[in-house]
Amino acid sequence: MKRYGNLYSQIINFENILLASHQAQKGKRFRDNILEFNYHLETELIRLQQELTDKNYQPVTYRTFHLTNPKSRLISAAPYRDRVVHHALCNIIVPIFEKAFIHHSYANRLGFGTHLALRKFTHFARNSRYVLQCDIKKYFPSIDHITLKQLLRRKLKCPDTIKLIDTIIDNSNEQETVIDYFPGDDLLAPVTRRKGLPIGNLTSQFFANIYLNGFDHFVKEKLKISKYIRYVDDFALFSDEQELLADARLAIEEYLTQLRLKIHQVKSQLFETKIGATFLGFRVFPDLIRVRNSNLHQARRRLKRLQTDYVQGKIKREKVDQSIQSWFAHLEHGDTWQLRQQIFTSLAWSRE
Repeated sequence: MKRYGNLYSQIINFENILLASHQAQKGKRFRDNILEFNYHLETELIRLQQELTDKNYQPVTYRTFHLTNPKSRLISAAPYRDRVVHHALCNIIVPIFEKAFIHHSYANRLGFGTHLALRKFTHFARNSRYVLQCDIKKYFPSIDHITLKQLLRRKLKCPDTIKLIDTIIDNSNEQETVIDYFPGDDLLAPVTRRKGLPIGNLTSQFFANIYLNGFDHFVKEKLKISKYIRYVDDFALFSDEQELLADARLAIEEYLTQLRLKIHQVKSQLFETKIGATFLGFRVFPDLIRVRNSNLHQARRRLKRLQTDYVQGKIKREKVDQSIQSWFAHLEHGDTWQLRQQIFTSLAWSRE
Protein backbone atom coordinates (compact mmCIF):
# COMPACT_ATOMS: atom_id res chain seq x y z
CA MET A 1 0.00 0.00 0.00
CA LYS A 2 1.41 3.37 -1.04
CA ARG A 3 2.08 5.82 1.76
CA TYR A 4 2.27 9.58 1.23
CA GLY A 5 4.85 11.98 2.65
CA ASN A 6 5.87 15.63 2.18
CA LEU A 7 2.32 16.89 2.78
CA TYR A 8 2.78 19.41 5.56
CA SER A 9 4.19 22.19 3.38
CA GLN A 10 1.03 21.98 1.27
CA ILE A 11 -1.20 22.12 4.35
CA ILE A 12 0.45 25.26 5.78
CA ASN A 13 0.79 27.01 2.43
CA PHE A 14 -0.82 30.46 2.78
CA GLU A 15 -3.01 30.01 -0.32
CA ASN A 16 -4.37 26.77 1.15
CA ILE A 17 -5.05 28.40 4.52
CA LEU A 18 -6.78 31.32 2.80
CA LEU A 19 -8.94 28.88 0.81
CA ALA A 20 -9.70 27.00 4.06
CA SER A 21 -10.90 30.23 5.69
CA HIS A 22 -13.39 30.78 2.85
CA GLN A 23 -14.59 27.18 3.13
CA ALA A 24 -14.97 27.34 6.92
CA GLN A 25 -17.18 30.43 6.80
CA LYS A 26 -19.49 29.24 4.04
CA GLY A 27 -23.05 30.13 5.05
CA LYS A 28 -21.83 31.63 8.35
CA ARG A 29 -19.79 34.70 7.40
CA PHE A 30 -22.08 37.20 9.14
CA ARG A 31 -21.62 35.64 12.57
CA ASP A 32 -19.89 37.94 15.04
CA ASN A 33 -16.81 35.75 15.62
CA ILE A 34 -16.23 35.34 11.87
CA LEU A 35 -16.77 39.03 11.15
CA GLU A 36 -14.21 39.84 13.83
CA PHE A 37 -11.74 37.31 12.40
CA ASN A 38 -12.24 38.63 8.87
CA TYR A 39 -11.72 42.24 9.98
CA HIS A 40 -8.06 41.27 10.58
CA LEU A 41 -8.06 38.38 8.11
CA GLU A 42 -4.51 38.56 6.81
CA THR A 43 -3.05 39.09 10.28
CA GLU A 44 -5.08 36.20 11.74
CA LEU A 45 -4.14 33.82 8.93
CA ILE A 46 -0.44 34.71 9.12
CA ARG A 47 -0.54 34.12 12.89
CA LEU A 48 -2.25 30.76 12.35
CA GLN A 49 0.24 29.81 9.63
CA GLN A 50 3.13 30.69 11.96
CA GLU A 51 1.73 28.48 14.74
CA LEU A 52 1.47 25.60 12.29
CA THR A 53 4.96 26.26 10.93
CA ASP A 54 6.45 26.37 14.43
CA LYS A 55 4.51 23.18 15.37
CA ASN A 56 2.93 24.84 18.40
CA TYR A 57 -0.66 25.06 17.15
CA GLN A 58 -3.10 23.98 19.84
CA PRO A 59 -6.92 23.70 19.42
CA VAL A 60 -9.22 25.70 21.70
CA THR A 61 -12.13 24.41 23.80
CA TYR A 62 -15.28 23.26 21.98
CA ARG A 63 -18.71 24.79 22.44
CA THR A 64 -21.21 21.98 23.03
CA PHE A 65 -24.97 21.55 22.92
CA HIS A 66 -27.46 18.69 22.72
CA LEU A 67 -29.83 17.86 19.89
CA THR A 68 -32.78 15.70 20.88
CA ASN A 69 -34.47 15.05 17.52
CA PRO A 70 -34.59 12.43 16.15
CA LYS A 71 -32.31 11.12 18.91
CA SER A 72 -30.20 12.69 21.65
CA ARG A 73 -26.74 13.69 20.41
CA LEU A 74 -23.94 15.83 21.78
CA ILE A 75 -22.89 18.34 19.10
CA SER A 76 -19.50 20.02 19.42
CA ALA A 77 -18.68 23.27 17.62
CA ALA A 78 -14.99 24.06 17.21
CA PRO A 79 -13.89 27.73 17.25
CA TYR A 80 -13.63 29.29 13.82
CA ARG A 81 -9.81 29.35 13.59
CA ASP A 82 -9.74 25.63 14.40
CA ARG A 83 -12.26 24.97 11.65
CA VAL A 84 -9.90 26.76 9.27
CA VAL A 85 -7.17 24.28 10.26
CA HIS A 86 -9.57 21.36 9.72
CA HIS A 87 -10.31 22.54 6.18
CA ALA A 88 -6.65 23.20 5.42
CA LEU A 89 -5.79 19.65 6.52
CA CYS A 90 -8.67 18.01 4.65
CA ASN A 91 -7.93 19.92 1.44
CA ILE A 92 -4.66 18.00 1.19
CA ILE A 93 -5.36 14.56 2.68
CA VAL A 94 -8.94 13.90 1.54
CA PRO A 95 -7.93 13.23 -2.11
CA ILE A 96 -5.41 10.64 -0.89
CA PHE A 97 -8.04 8.57 0.93
CA GLU A 98 -10.94 9.32 -1.41
CA LYS A 99 -9.50 7.03 -4.09
CA ALA A 100 -9.80 4.07 -1.71
CA PHE A 101 -13.46 4.62 -0.77
CA ILE A 102 -16.12 2.41 -2.34
CA HIS A 103 -18.63 4.07 -4.65
CA HIS A 104 -21.64 3.32 -2.44
CA SER A 105 -20.42 5.12 0.67
CA TYR A 106 -22.37 8.37 0.42
CA ALA A 107 -21.82 10.50 3.53
CA ASN A 108 -19.65 13.63 3.66
CA ARG A 109 -18.22 13.24 0.17
CA LEU A 110 -18.23 15.77 -2.66
CA GLY A 111 -20.75 14.77 -5.32
CA PHE A 112 -22.51 12.17 -3.15
CA GLY A 113 -24.97 12.97 -0.31
CA THR A 114 -28.37 11.91 0.99
CA HIS A 115 -30.41 12.12 -2.19
CA LEU A 116 -28.09 9.95 -4.27
CA ALA A 117 -27.92 7.53 -1.34
CA LEU A 118 -31.73 7.35 -1.15
CA ARG A 119 -31.96 6.77 -4.91
CA LYS A 120 -29.49 3.86 -4.80
CA PHE A 121 -31.13 2.41 -1.66
CA THR A 122 -34.51 2.51 -3.44
CA HIS A 123 -33.04 0.79 -6.51
CA PHE A 124 -31.52 -2.00 -4.41
CA ALA A 125 -34.68 -2.41 -2.32
CA ARG A 126 -36.92 -2.73 -5.36
CA ASN A 127 -34.64 -5.29 -6.97
CA SER A 128 -34.06 -7.52 -3.95
CA ARG A 129 -36.26 -9.71 -1.80
CA TYR A 130 -34.44 -9.21 1.51
CA VAL A 131 -32.49 -6.47 3.27
CA LEU A 132 -30.18 -6.61 6.27
CA GLN A 133 -30.32 -3.09 7.67
CA CYS A 134 -27.89 -2.17 10.45
CA ASP A 135 -27.02 0.75 12.68
CA ILE A 136 -23.76 0.99 14.63
CA LYS A 137 -24.29 1.55 18.33
CA LYS A 138 -23.16 5.08 19.39
CA TYR A 139 -20.77 5.35 16.47
CA PHE A 140 -18.98 8.67 16.98
CA PRO A 141 -18.59 8.24 20.77
CA SER A 142 -17.16 4.73 20.14
CA ILE A 143 -14.43 5.52 17.59
CA ASP A 144 -11.21 4.29 19.18
CA HIS A 145 -8.31 6.76 18.96
CA ILE A 146 -5.54 4.16 18.76
CA THR A 147 -7.29 2.25 16.00
CA LEU A 148 -8.07 5.43 14.05
CA LYS A 149 -4.46 6.61 14.21
CA GLN A 150 -3.26 3.23 12.96
CA LEU A 151 -5.64 3.41 9.99
CA LEU A 152 -4.44 6.92 9.11
CA ARG A 153 -0.80 5.86 9.29
CA ARG A 154 -1.41 3.18 6.66
CA LYS A 155 -1.68 5.97 4.10
CA LEU A 156 0.35 8.79 5.63
CA LYS A 157 4.06 8.88 6.47
CA CYS A 158 4.59 12.64 6.78
CA PRO A 159 5.60 13.11 10.47
CA ASP A 160 4.39 16.71 10.74
CA THR A 161 1.02 15.91 9.17
CA ILE A 162 0.61 12.93 11.49
CA LYS A 163 1.46 15.14 14.48
CA LEU A 164 -1.20 17.68 13.44
CA ILE A 165 -3.80 14.94 13.02
CA ASP A 166 -2.88 13.46 16.41
CA THR A 167 -3.24 16.93 17.96
CA ILE A 168 -6.76 17.27 16.55
CA ILE A 169 -7.77 13.76 17.65
CA ASP A 170 -6.18 14.04 21.12
CA ASN A 171 -7.98 17.34 21.76
CA SER A 172 -11.40 15.86 21.07
CA ASN A 173 -13.70 16.85 23.89
CA GLU A 174 -15.26 14.24 26.14
CA GLN A 175 -18.08 12.38 24.44
CA GLU A 176 -20.98 10.28 25.67
CA THR A 177 -19.74 7.40 27.81
CA VAL A 178 -19.82 4.01 26.08
CA ILE A 179 -19.11 0.89 28.16
CA ASP A 180 -18.45 -2.07 25.86
CA TYR A 181 -15.97 -4.92 26.24
CA PHE A 182 -14.04 -6.65 23.47
CA PRO A 183 -11.75 -9.71 23.34
CA GLY A 184 -8.57 -9.13 25.34
CA ASP A 185 -9.96 -6.24 27.41
CA ASP A 186 -9.30 -5.95 31.09
CA LEU A 187 -11.88 -4.56 33.49
CA LEU A 188 -10.83 -0.92 32.97
CA ALA A 189 -10.37 -0.95 29.18
CA PRO A 190 -13.71 0.75 28.33
CA VAL A 191 -12.82 3.80 30.44
CA THR A 192 -9.03 3.97 30.00
CA ARG A 193 -8.87 3.76 26.20
CA ARG A 194 -9.39 7.17 24.60
CA LYS A 195 -12.35 7.16 22.22
CA GLY A 196 -14.94 9.43 20.70
CA LEU A 197 -14.88 12.13 18.04
CA PRO A 198 -16.89 15.38 18.23
CA ILE A 199 -19.90 15.33 15.92
CA GLY A 200 -19.81 18.55 13.91
CA ASN A 201 -16.13 18.64 12.95
CA LEU A 202 -15.20 18.34 9.29
CA THR A 203 -12.29 16.15 10.38
CA SER A 204 -14.58 13.91 12.44
CA GLN A 205 -16.85 13.31 9.45
CA PHE A 206 -13.86 12.46 7.28
CA PHE A 207 -12.22 10.25 9.92
CA ALA A 208 -15.55 8.43 10.35
CA ASN A 209 -15.42 7.41 6.68
CA ILE A 210 -11.82 6.24 6.99
CA TYR A 211 -12.69 4.23 10.10
CA LEU A 212 -15.28 2.13 8.22
CA ASN A 213 -13.60 2.01 4.81
CA GLY A 214 -11.95 -1.35 5.49
CA PHE A 215 -15.32 -2.65 6.64
CA ASP A 216 -16.91 -1.49 3.36
CA HIS A 217 -14.34 -3.48 1.39
CA PHE A 218 -14.86 -6.49 3.67
CA VAL A 219 -18.60 -6.54 2.91
CA LYS A 220 -18.12 -6.06 -0.83
CA GLU A 221 -15.06 -8.25 -1.42
CA LYS A 222 -15.01 -10.89 1.32
CA LEU A 223 -18.73 -11.38 1.89
CA LYS A 224 -19.40 -10.85 -1.85
CA ILE A 225 -22.39 -8.57 -1.23
CA SER A 226 -22.73 -6.55 -4.44
CA LYS A 227 -25.79 -4.61 -3.26
CA TYR A 228 -24.42 -2.70 -0.29
CA ILE A 229 -24.78 0.92 0.78
CA ARG A 230 -23.54 2.96 3.74
CA TYR A 231 -24.34 6.44 5.00
CA VAL A 232 -22.15 7.26 8.04
CA ASP A 233 -23.02 4.42 10.45
CA ASP A 234 -26.25 3.27 8.76
CA PHE A 235 -25.69 0.50 6.24
CA ALA A 236 -27.76 -2.02 4.33
CA LEU A 237 -27.08 -5.27 2.49
CA PHE A 238 -29.55 -6.57 -0.10
CA SER A 239 -30.02 -10.05 -1.54
CA ASP A 240 -32.63 -12.55 -2.70
CA GLU A 241 -31.08 -15.10 -0.32
CA GLN A 242 -32.16 -14.74 3.30
CA GLU A 243 -29.57 -17.21 4.61
CA LEU A 244 -26.74 -15.29 2.91
CA LEU A 245 -27.70 -12.13 4.79
CA ALA A 246 -28.16 -13.99 8.08
CA ASP A 247 -24.62 -15.36 7.77
CA ALA A 248 -23.38 -11.91 6.76
CA ARG A 249 -24.70 -10.42 9.99
CA LEU A 250 -22.62 -12.84 12.08
CA ALA A 251 -19.51 -12.09 10.02
CA ILE A 252 -20.15 -8.34 10.32
CA GLU A 253 -20.46 -8.49 14.11
CA GLU A 254 -17.18 -10.41 14.29
CA TYR A 255 -15.36 -7.99 11.96
CA LEU A 256 -16.54 -4.91 13.84
CA THR A 257 -14.92 -6.13 17.05
CA GLN A 258 -11.57 -5.31 15.39
CA LEU A 259 -12.74 -1.69 15.31
CA ARG A 260 -14.18 -1.90 18.83
CA LEU A 261 -17.67 -1.33 17.47
CA LYS A 262 -21.01 -3.10 17.90
CA ILE A 263 -24.18 -2.96 15.88
CA HIS A 264 -27.38 -1.82 17.54
CA GLN A 265 -29.17 -5.08 18.34
CA VAL A 266 -32.68 -3.63 18.16
CA LYS A 267 -32.26 -1.39 15.13
CA SER A 268 -30.34 -3.98 13.09
CA GLN A 269 -32.84 -6.27 11.40
CA LEU A 270 -33.19 -8.71 8.48
CA PHE A 271 -36.57 -8.55 6.74
CA GLU A 272 -38.38 -8.63 3.40
CA THR A 273 -38.15 -5.41 1.40
CA LYS A 274 -41.83 -5.55 0.50
CA ILE A 275 -42.83 -4.45 4.02
CA GLY A 276 -40.92 -1.20 3.62
CA ALA A 277 -37.46 -0.11 4.75
CA THR A 278 -36.66 3.20 6.45
CA PHE A 279 -33.62 5.14 5.26
CA LEU A 280 -32.58 8.80 5.65
CA GLY A 281 -35.99 9.95 6.78
CA PHE A 282 -38.00 8.10 4.11
CA ARG A 283 -39.82 4.79 4.11
CA VAL A 284 -39.21 2.91 0.85
CA PHE A 285 -41.93 0.55 -0.39
CA PRO A 286 -42.02 -1.41 -3.67
CA ASP A 287 -44.37 1.11 -5.31
CA LEU A 288 -43.91 4.39 -3.40
CA ILE A 289 -41.71 6.39 -1.02
CA ARG A 290 -43.22 8.02 2.05
CA VAL A 291 -41.81 10.45 4.57
CA ARG A 292 -41.06 8.86 7.91
CA ASN A 293 -43.69 9.97 10.45
CA SER A 294 -41.18 11.21 13.02
CA ASN A 295 -39.44 13.36 10.39
CA LEU A 296 -42.77 14.73 9.22
CA HIS A 297 -43.84 15.71 12.75
CA GLN A 298 -40.48 17.34 13.38
CA ALA A 299 -40.70 19.32 10.12
CA ARG A 300 -44.26 20.45 10.88
CA ARG A 301 -43.10 21.81 14.25
CA ARG A 302 -40.20 23.61 12.59
CA LEU A 303 -42.52 25.21 10.02
CA LYS A 304 -44.89 26.29 12.79
CA ARG A 305 -42.00 28.02 14.56
CA LEU A 306 -41.02 29.74 11.31
CA GLN A 307 -44.62 30.84 10.82
CA THR A 308 -44.83 32.28 14.34
CA ASP A 309 -41.48 34.08 14.04
CA TYR A 310 -42.51 35.58 10.69
CA VAL A 311 -45.93 36.74 11.89
CA GLN A 312 -44.27 38.38 14.91
CA GLY A 313 -41.72 40.10 12.67
CA LYS A 314 -38.70 38.24 14.08
CA ILE A 315 -37.53 36.96 10.69
CA LYS A 316 -37.86 38.08 7.08
CA ARG A 317 -39.97 36.36 4.44
CA GLU A 318 -36.78 35.61 2.49
CA LYS A 319 -35.52 33.34 5.27
CA VAL A 320 -38.92 31.63 5.47
CA ASP A 321 -38.92 31.00 1.73
CA GLN A 322 -35.39 29.57 1.84
CA SER A 323 -36.31 27.16 4.62
CA ILE A 324 -39.51 26.01 2.90
CA GLN A 325 -37.80 25.57 -0.47
CA SER A 326 -34.99 23.57 1.13
CA TRP A 327 -37.39 21.22 2.91
CA PHE A 328 -39.67 20.85 -0.12
CA ALA A 329 -36.65 20.01 -2.29
CA HIS A 330 -35.93 17.18 0.15
CA LEU A 331 -39.55 16.00 0.10
CA GLU A 332 -39.54 15.87 -3.70
CA HIS A 333 -37.43 12.73 -3.48
CA GLY A 334 -40.50 10.89 -2.19
CA ASP A 335 -44.08 10.58 -3.41
CA THR A 336 -45.14 13.70 -1.55
CA TRP A 337 -46.91 16.09 -3.94
CA GLN A 338 -50.21 16.05 -2.03
CA LEU A 339 -48.38 16.26 1.28
CA ARG A 340 -46.48 19.38 0.17
CA GLN A 341 -49.66 21.07 -1.00
CA GLN A 342 -51.44 20.21 2.24
CA ILE A 343 -48.63 21.54 4.44
CA PHE A 344 -48.15 24.77 2.52
CA THR A 345 -51.84 25.68 2.33
CA SER A 346 -52.31 24.95 6.04
CA LEU A 347 -49.92 27.74 7.03
CA ALA A 348 -50.93 31.40 7.10
CA TRP A 349 -48.10 33.83 6.33
CA SER A 350 -49.80 37.20 6.68
CA ARG A 351 -48.66 39.65 9.35
CA GLU A 352 -51.23 41.42 11.44
